[in-house]
Amino acid sequence: MRNVNAIEVNDKFNQGKKLGQNALLIYSVCTETADVVDNKPSIDDVSERLILLLLLPDLPMEYNPSDHPRASTIFLSKSQTDVREKRKSLYINHHHPGPMRRKYSSCSTIFLDDSTVSQPNLKYTIKCVALAIYYHIKNRDTDGRMLLDIFDEKLHPLSLEVPPDYEKHDPEQKQIYRFVRTLFSAAQLTAECAIVTLVYLERLLTYAEIDICPANWKRIVLGAILLASKVWDDQAVWNVDYCQILKDITVEDMNELERQFLELLQFNINVPSSVYAKYYFDLRSLAEANNLSFPLEPLSRDKAQKLEAISRLCDDKYKDLRKQAKKKSVSADNLMVVRWCPAIIS
Repeated sequence: MRNVNAIEVNDKFNQGKKLGQNALLIYSVCTETADVVDNKPSIDDVSERLILLLLLPDLPMEYNPSDHPRASTIFLSKSQTDVREKRKSLYINHHHPGPMRRKYSSCSTIFLDDSTVSQPNLKYTIKCVALAIYYHIKNRDTDGRMLLDIFDEKLHPLSLEVPPDYEKHDPEQKQIYRFVRTLFSAAQLTAECAIVTLVYLERLLTYAEIDICPANWKRIVLGAILLASKVWDDQAVWNVDYCQILKDITVEDMNELERQFLELLQFNINVPSSVYAKYYFDLRSLAEANNLSFPLEPLSRDKAQKLEAISRLCDDKYKDLRKQAKKKSVSADNLMVVRWCPAIIS
């Protein structure tokens, strides 16, 4: 645990635009270094959290997690409370989480997963996104935020049969996964679209200052998928296509959902590559913390040859860049002059 000097921290936080960035960095340190076993926080932990509580209300909008790569994702912070409780329970009860199912590489076999930041695994990415949405709903704020009519499923039902107490029961993770998987499978969407869907979802919750809850989660997720598929997928899915997947919804309802979703996002549909990469790696961290590991496969000869070819290509490019840099600027200290000495023949 690092030591925190209140005066130094206060001076740093007064530096204009760095206010939000420093506060979020302190927040990530607090959540990552919180003691899992002992329920008594340290003095440093308390001091950092007090500073955070004083500064968070004044965070500028530019440090929104869905816009700024340095801001911590909302779903990861909401999940950490449950993860710490699970670890604490396992420690107190001296209970092992289960048999070791993780595969480890050896001298003869190397295990790798096929998920990369440019080509994520579709099935497990959808599972991670569903888990992130689950934590959003479970650990939502209870300060009575408004519920927009366009997302209220009682006013705009997606099916003919909506239970009367629908808004009183939190959906299970499997239910969220089945809903998202059905849409992605029928519309043939990619894993990258799932990550962008989560970015749009968190951007909506922040911009519109609403919470995702049992009464509106389906329509919020549907609107985020609808927008992500049109913006980021090569083959755009029309609104009428979703009406064929969800039989009881009309095209007019889909058009209105899309229009209001865009307005609430302030028409900001840009997702920088740094933000996309942050969400991808945070989803992997979420999967690791919840024992939802990506599938590992033995490294085959073909994959090994492809990796070797890619690494050789990158190495050659790096060597070319180094040569170009040396040609552009050469220090006089490295110049070596050959001095000719007269030979004396006796």
